[in-house]
Parts: sequence; structure tokens; C-alpha cells
Amino acid sequence: MSSFSTYLIGFVVLIIGLAVAAYLLGVPTTWIVVGVIVLIGIGILTGTSRTKTKDPPTTM
Repeated sequence: MSSFSTYLIGFVVLIIGLAVAAYLLGVPTTWIVVGVIVLIGIGILTGTSRTKTKDPPTTM
């Protein structure tokens, strides 16, 4: 399993936990869905930037 998929799995678990906590606190479902969508976007962006392989240095 790649480090990107491991990162995303962990992030999804975090999002699920936050969504359940928000539901138990009585946050409206619409805002929970909006928060989940935003957090998934942030997770993909950070996962891509953190697990991107570095380009080898070019010699001239």
C-alpha cells in the first residue's frame, strides 16, 4: 500500500470521527456534509503534497 493511500485512509477515519461527533452535538446535517466535503478536499491536497516524490536534480 502506498503512503498516499495510507494517508488518505487515516484522514477518512479522522473525518468520520469528526462527523459523528458533530452529529452527536446536534450540528445540522447540511453543515456536516459541507464539512466532510471540505475536509476530503484538504486531505487530498495535503496527501498529494506530502507524498509526492521529489524530482531528481538535473545536471547541466
